[in-house]
Amino acid sequence: MFILILSTAGAAVLLCGANLWLGDLNQDEGWYLLAARSVAEGRIPYADFAFTQGPVLPFVYAVFAPLVRAWGVAGGRLITACFGAAAALLAAWTAFRSVRERTAGGKDYAAVAACATLALILLNCYQSYFTTVVKTYGLAATWIAAGFLALTFRRSLRFGGMACFWSGFFFALAAGTRLSAGILLPVVGVWLISRSGEAEANRERFNSRGQYLGRQLNWVCFGIGGAFVLALWMLPFLLIAPEEFRFGMLGYHSGREPGGLMEALVLKAGFVSRFVQAYYLWAVLTLASMLLRFRRDRERSGTSAPACSPGVLWAGGAAVTLVHLIAPFPYDDYQAIIYPVLAVALVVALVPLIPRRLLPGLAVLVVLASLAGAGSSPINQQWFVRGRDRIWWKFKERPDLVKLRDAGAFIRARTPAGSILLTQDAYLAVEADRRVPREMEMGPFSYYPDMERERAERLHLLNRAMLTERLRTADAPMAAFSGYGLTIACPEIQPLPAEETERFYELVRERFRPVREIEHFGQGHTLLRIYTSIY
Repeated sequence: MFILILSTAGAAVLLCGANLWLGDLNQDEGWYLLAARSVAEGRIPYADFAFTQGPVLPFVYAVFAPLVRAWGVAGGRLITACFGAAAALLAAWTAFRSVRERTAGGKDYAAVAACATLALILLNCYQSYFTTVVKTYGLAATWIAAGFLALTFRRSLRFGGMACFWSGFFFALAAGTRLSAGILLPVVGVWLISRSGEAEANRERFNSRGQYLGRQLNWVCFGIGGAFVLALWMLPFLLIAPEEFRFGMLGYHSGREPGGLMEALVLKAGFVSRFVQAYYLWAVLTLASMLLRFRRDRERSGTSAPACSPGVLWAGGAAVTLVHLIAPFPYDDYQAIIYPVLAVALVVALVPLIPRRLLPGLAVLVVLASLAGAGSSPINQQWFVRGRDRIWWKFKERPDLVKLRDAGAFIRARTPAGSILLTQDAYLAVEADRRVPREMEMGPFSYYPDMERERAERLHLLNRAMLTERLRTADAPMAAFSGYGLTIACPEIQPLPAEETERFYELVRERFRPVREIEHFGQGHTLLRIYTSIY
């Protein structure tokens, strides 16, 4: 089993390395890293710059600002990949403890459960990619996995209450990283309340009345941990920047409309379809475990209810999935934060149903099937091709990250340190280690053409007049715009009219002259134009 786990780890490192270096770029990577750099420089999210997720990620990533300054986006991806790996390891530990407690077979079953969990998470190419590129997913998944791991210690006579406190603590951190994870607090809290009767059923186990009451009040400890962290990351921003905080957490996301009922239904059906495609092995094994559950007698399998039962894992996974599904635009990659929990839920439900003699075969099957799935993932194709022209594949001349690094080095060599780069491609500013003009930290999503000026200034966004002013007056020695630049209107996230985009580019050409073009650049593989000041 050790060799199998070691092989899984080796394959996971290779897969993660490929996604880090060859994976497609995403505009989100730039403004997450710009937000972290701003925090490292002493600026405050919402109060000093716009940000549209919880404040936890910028503060955590700010610790690693020197790494990002030295390595650019690749450094940010390395940090994210470490969090993604941590989430997988915590999930495997949760599976190990839960299955060992649930089965009479003990460590044999538990080792297979840990190995299967690692394979399902680390060898899934889709999961690997979305917990390697710089998004909230790797960090949020780590907090969530830590929260469920803490629950496996809730029956400890000495530390059960503290374990529940830390569980609530971690789930609240997850909510402060990505708000959809907040649904786990009420779901797990209600489950703990429903389990408070366990103390009465096992009263003779307790050495004192304090231990007995402590077990009954696990849910209170959980609530205290969650409330403490929620207050820690919510109250300061509600006090110093209430409108900006509410907009970043809710207003920005609710401003988008999918259209009519048919469009909304198609988006939600697509979410389900792409989720199953991305995690196909997990979906097949989940169906298999359901069939086995019906066919096998639970008594014969020697199972008992573990401290962190499959029920709460499934409930937590389903609740977060439902929150993602009802979003106006339900992107399937949101599921990366909760997939490790769903993998643990599957393993804890499935492994105890397997006869002991078949356990090694099950572990080998899951690892090999995961490798096969990783090898056949559409993500791999995107490492090397950027689309298709009729019957001809269009191969990438160089990895997207290499092109970004090349463009960043070009700008860095021709501009003073600490200067401004006039751009909406935030990841290019990160790679060049240059600032962007104020109110442009959100890249293409900072432009709200019809917003009142007073409100736009409070929210650190740009309306039409303000963007015009920035293009005319920004003290920038160079500018750079890809096909994403000056083309998107918020909050609808709709393309700007071609005439308006052209007017903006006329302003750019009044002050700058083009010095370089890079084809097939960045997200969407559009044309990047780099300009230098004519003054």
